[in-house]
This record gives sequence, structure tokens and C-alpha cells, in this order.
Amino acid sequence: MERNAQEELKAHLKASNEEFQKLATKHSELAQQLDALELLPHLTQEQELEETRLKKLKLRLKDQMEAILSQYRSQQVA
Repeated sequence: MERNAQEELKAHLKASNEEFQKLATKHSELAQQLDALELLPHLTQEQELEETRLKKLKLRLKDQMEAILSQYRSQQVA
């Protein structure tokens, strides 16, 4: 799928699908938390564990969002 069309579909789902909107919001929040950790010059062991936890959670959210995108695409084709 063309990148622009993919972004348009995501924007549409953010506006029309409450579950997708919640997932996207949480994904963005996690990205901001990870960005804050990456700004630190050195991470403690606890911060490294938190970074790993946040990355796994962010990836899980992305997978859930991709599943909704895929389901929406298949409905549009059918």
C-alpha cells in the first residue's frame, strides 16, 4: 500500500475508530517516554528494564493497530 494512502487510512481510523484512537494515543505516549529515556547520558539498570518494557508494550500496541488496519482493508476489498 502506498505510504500516503496508509497515512490517510490511519488518520481516518484515528477519527472514526475509538479503539484505534486509544491505541494510537497510548503508542504516542510510550514513544515520548522512550524519547525521554534516550536523552539520558546513562541508564541505570532499572531504567534499562523500563526501556525494554516500554519497547515491548509499544510494539504490542503497534501490532494491535496493524491488525485493525488489516481488518479494515479486508472489509474495503470485500
